[in-house]
Amino acid sequence: MPSKRVSKREIISSASFEETRIGIIEDGRLAELLWERRSAESIVGNIYKGAVENVLPGISSAFVNIGFEKNAYLYISDVLGGRGVPIDQILKKGQNIIVQVAKEAIGTKGMKVTMDVSLPGRFLVFTPFQKYVGISKSIQEPEERSRLAGIVDKLVAELLGGRGVVVRTEAEGASAKDIEWEVKYLINAWNAIQAKCDAQPAPVLLHEDLDLNLQVARDILSDEVYVYLIDNKESHKSVLEFVNGIAPDLAAKVKLYEGKTPIFRAFDLEGEIEQLRETKVILPNGGSIIIQEAESLCAVDVNTGRFTGSKSQEETVTQTNIEAAVEIAHQLRLRNIGGIIVVDFIDMRKASNRNKVMEAFAAAVRRDRAKIRILPITRLGLIEMTRERKRESTLSLITEGCPQCNACGRVLSSETLRIRIQREIVEMTAGRPGGQIRIVLHPALGDTLRSQQAKIEKNVQRSVKIQNDPQLRWEDYHIILE
Repeated sequence: MPSKRVSKREIISSASFEETRIGIIEDGRLAELLWERRSAESIVGNIYKGAVENVLPGISSAFVNIGFEKNAYLYISDVLGGRGVPIDQILKKGQNIIVQVAKEAIGTKGMKVTMDVSLPGRFLVFTPFQKYVGISKSIQEPEERSRLAGIVDKLVAELLGGRGVVVRTEAEGASAKDIEWEVKYLINAWNAIQAKCDAQPAPVLLHEDLDLNLQVARDILSDEVYVYLIDNKESHKSVLEFVNGIAPDLAAKVKLYEGKTPIFRAFDLEGEIEQLRETKVILPNGGSIIIQEAESLCAVDVNTGRFTGSKSQEETVTQTNIEAAVEIAHQLRLRNIGGIIVVDFIDMRKASNRNKVMEAFAAAVRRDRAKIRILPITRLGLIEMTRERKRESTLSLITEGCPQCNACGRVLSSETLRIRIQREIVEMTAGRPGGQIRIVLHPALGDTLRSQQAKIEKNVQRSVKIQNDPQLRWEDYHIILE
């Protein structure tokens, strides 16, 4: 099933207080949300000269000091030199190496780095430690692939000197002159990195990646984009200068937003962002998906809800699963959920229907810029997949553990608390009847217990007065003997 081509894409950038938010709107719907805060600016893509602190052959890993409180993690597959050779024969403690941040620190895990450094441009990705030369698979026209191959082969022979390069999708239709200019630019940038590395001791930052607005201009701005609208004058000026330098034909798409209504409110994005906290997403046909993120994986459950369809149960289930597959692909991208993901589709008896769902899912994720691997659907309707994770999910960024439920996502039920309070009253009074008890608790819990006051008084054999205190948390209460 071919992926539906985006008919209209808009980029909306908002810089306020201490953060930059960029929304990618596709066909009138928020499809991707990029978020950067001044207090935790992304270092993915930055290149450092680091010092090896520890080499652990037991887990084929090393830890590298790149100047942060927590050392960076380097796995054997990201180490250059000696394929199949133990890591302690390649790296030694105290050794200086050039590394690039591949993933930010997430949860308790430190940042992940690689020695396979790459410098991305608009048309090319320069890989100075590789010899591989490739062309994006998204460029499918044989004539265009042949044209680009000819241009790159010439540049490899004249400029690259045996170093690698990958032609990006954006190079489709680009002139030989533009591609040559970018190769020279990337080579000069790499020479500057090497010169700084030779001149300064580790740990030191050698190269800082572009800020979020410029990354979007480099990676996303294209002929498919209708407008790149920016509400900050300095950012607009910076992006406009950058685009005029790399793709002047796209400069007219970069515009300054000067409306009085905040830009995200003007495009109705704030409401969509608020919904990212919801675990339940309703499908148009009445079914739903439940998204539950954990530190090690994300589980997604599909339910038919009130949708019954007009045909057989098998067809109803298949239709719901296909609709859910499209929405799940959208939500994973929008919420920036990465790592291991397990999707529990509704059981389907026919293998042909399971294949339909797989095809719909595979087509839906093609819009996603992250690397995705999907395993075949099981007979139970489960799909296991991985999605590239470079940054923490949006939910992790904008939320923190609930102090009332101790971050477990659940609190004790009103029934459990009622029984617990009764038990404590009996223990406090040694079961003696008579007298009055005052219970002070959360207002919502107080209203619930007040409706069961007669039952409570019968169980504790005392008169009970229930008092609300809005300052108390749900599970907190006071029992006072009067």
